Amino acid sequence: MSAVFEDGATIAEARDAARDFLTMVRDRHAVPVSDQAIGMALLVVSELVTNARKYAPGPCRLELHVSDGTVEIGAGDDSATQPSIQSTDPDRVGQHGLELVMAVSQSFCVHQEPGGKRITAVLPLTDAPSNDPQPGLGKRAADHPPAG
Repeated sequence: MSAVFEDGATIAEARDAARDFLTMVRDRHAVPVSDQAIGMALLVVSELVTNARKYAPGPCRLELHVSDGTVEIGAGDDSATQPSIQSTDPDRVGQHGLELVMAVSQSFCVHQEPGGKRITAVLPLTDAPSNDPQPGLGKRAADHPPAG
């Protein structure tokens, strides 16, 4: 199941659309989606859409796709500039958005596309059992490492 949200929405509207989509997936299609997963997805949507609006002059396209117990969240924009992922610095004020996204994601990657890029994060739809690896200890796509 997928949903696409085009430019024009505020960041709050993008979060609302993502919440509505994941709630619909859970309620109408009986796909297990935890409240924690919805919360983490809203954090990722907020950070990705914020960055697209802040660093790219043109439209933003938000896509959510649910499959195999995960939600893939993608944000595309018309800037070819790779995101700069800062090294962890607890004393730095701001610019922690992609750190947060990577911390809660099973995987994170940046794809160059014609006319821009797409940043994708994959999150589990259910809470990880205590003996399973936690999200964020996941993988960053090696074939598309972020510039920095």
